[in-house]
Amino acid sequence: MGNLSMQHQGKLFRHWIPGQGEVIANVAEGGAEDINRAVAAARKAFDEGPWPKMTAYERQKILLCFADLLEQHNDELAALEAWDSGKPYQQAATDEIPMVIRLMRYYAGWADKIHGLTAPANGPFHMQTLHEPIGVAGGIIPWNFPLLMFSWKVGPALACGNTIVLKPAEQTPLTALVAAKLLHEAGLPPGVLNVIPGYGPTAGAALASHMDVDKLAFTGSTETGKIVLELATKSNMKPVTLELGGKSPFIVCEDADIDEAVELAHFALFFNQGQCCCAGSRTFVHESIYDEFVEKAKQRALKRSVGDPFKEGTEQGPQIDTEQFKKILKYIKSGVECGATLESGGERLGDKGYYIKPTVFSNVKDDMLIAKDEIFGPVQTILKFKDLDEVIRRANAAHYGLAAGIFSKNIDTINKLTLALRVGTVWVNCYDVFDAAIPFGGYKMSGHGREKGMYSLENYLQVKSVCTPLVNPAWL
Repeated sequence: MGNLSMQHQGKLFRHWIPGQGEVIANVAEGGAEDINRAVAAARKAFDEGPWPKMTAYERQKILLCFADLLEQHNDELAALEAWDSGKPYQQAATDEIPMVIRLMRYYAGWADKIHGLTAPANGPFHMQTLHEPIGVAGGIIPWNFPLLMFSWKVGPALACGNTIVLKPAEQTPLTALVAAKLLHEAGLPPGVLNVIPGYGPTAGAALASHMDVDKLAFTGSTETGKIVLELATKSNMKPVTLELGGKSPFIVCEDADIDEAVELAHFALFFNQGQCCCAGSRTFVHESIYDEFVEKAKQRALKRSVGDPFKEGTEQGPQIDTEQFKKILKYIKSGVECGATLESGGERLGDKGYYIKPTVFSNVKDDMLIAKDEIFGPVQTILKFKDLDEVIRRANAAHYGLAAGIFSKNIDTINKLTLALRVGTVWVNCYDVFDAAIPFGGYKMSGHGREKGMYSLENYLQVKSVCTPLVNPAWL
């Protein structure tokens, strides 16, 4: 695919392949005025356009057609994801794009099943509830899973009959633009979906603070989430769902099969270059198996294939950009200086691209920055624990509460940990199992609200109560 250039009367920004020094596209840079125009188009499409007035079945057919088009363009979209973000092509082609397709079909299925209730009243009244679209929805998505996050916002918003303005991350705008084009090919009316690439402090801030946006969904860092929430509150108090950062515990109990646990813990941390909000980034291992686990985790990291995302067998590509690359190396330096044992990695791989050797630290203490902060990179920190009450206390001590992993064969241990951990998702003897029907979101500073599943529909609906007197009713 050649250099991609988009017609635009205003600014353009160059979009680079991560760390390669090669421009893949010149992308229109949206600002506050572009956001204003997009919101106006979305408002007109909602108030006057056909989308909310279509039958739910008609909306469903368009979303299903969109899913079919995504399926037809699976390989092209996967290549764009790999170019955009540096993730392995195979990961995008076989895992992520099919998940997007599944999610769009899932929400297409919901479109004609959204309805209210009738309820008994204490008197001669007919009482019903209506579930109505909330209006113009705003979405701000991150760079680590661009098209997947697109679908998490767009799928439920459209299924409920809303219009939407979406700002993709400036690092990864391409698949959102291509997906929007496919949606319009599927029959989406003009103005219903508006994609505005741009930067957070300009386009993102304008969307979050816009007085005519009725609801906002944000996925990104906790620090940026605070800013987004403040802007939304100070403008029109629009409701906001936030899916933010994490420092998720992965707890390996003494009865675990060590080889299986090592492989799963490796996947939980290193998947997607470690750039995953729910990564199992605090690996707690029982003291009785700690030394063996550390040695095997080190050997697994040394075998990890790092390199060209388009090369078959590559497990890990480059980090997203120079800022993230430098941040990760800074955390690695901090771990060494604080006295953690560097078992593997710890430095740049090669002299071109943002590649970092898979890094494993042992003898990590809870007060070290590498055990407290979200590194968002290929850095595994392995901590030792003695008993369940201790590991529960330490796991819950974090400000975050997005996810957790438990590796044990004992059902009593599993039950105790599952109920005690203050997180939005617990994976038992597995990790990063996602499906359109499984809700995802966090406790504490990992955000509020849920993405995916039926719970996500609540974010895009208003509930209206309607009460009508009954004259000489046959029954109450």
